Amino acid sequence: MEEFKQGRYEDALKFFRRAAFYADKPSQGMIAEMFWNGHGAPKDSALAYAWMDLAAERGYAGFLGLRERYWNALTEADRQRALDEGAILYAKYGDAAAQPRIAIVLRRERRNITGSRTGFTGNVQIYVPGPNGFEQIDGSKFFDERYWDPKKYQAWHDTVWMKPRIGRVNVGELEQLPPTQPASRIPNASPDVDAVEPETPERNESQLGTQKDG
Repeated sequence: MEEFKQGRYEDALKFFRRAAFYADKPSQGMIAEMFWNGHGAPKDSALAYAWMDLAAERGYAGFLGLRERYWNALTEADRQRALDEGAILYAKYGDAAAQPRIAIVLRRERRNITGSRTGFTGNVQIYVPGPNGFEQIDGSKFFDERYWDPKKYQAWHDTVWMKPRIGRVNVGELEQLPPTQPASRIPNASPDVDAVEPETPERNESQLGTQKDG
């Protein structure tokens, strides 16, 4: 997000891809928005839809709404290409492929820091970006199971992103929304669990998450 705020869109896109590789739905949604608006890559509405469909895979309300807005703006040719591109993306970045990866990383990193807990106390604040801004977490809660157990980690994400309380003002004609959003239009794809992690620029990440963005 810092790369994006500084206008370094190409680098931001690479970092979002890496996070997307580990099942991070907000990052997948940011990639969609960047393709939709032409930030960091040429504008590509079909590819933007494919990424937003992926971001909406778990039914997060905000991403579902954007997905449908994208779909309604596509031409028939773009819709077909979006479905084709989407099948490729789901194979590499869909939950079936990405959740096993993040589970391995969480378990590995928790083992690596065992015995180092004295370095994380209430004096350290951790900031996690969410739909309503930054959530502040005391360093004393750094080892809470919700941040390290794969199932609890996703459940925590779900509570944050499923139905975020975001104020919004729309100027324009009233639009009747369906009571339930349609399911993904992209056909099922075989998960590529062993795909290669996207490369990112070299950055000092030692203080990542210990201060507010910007």
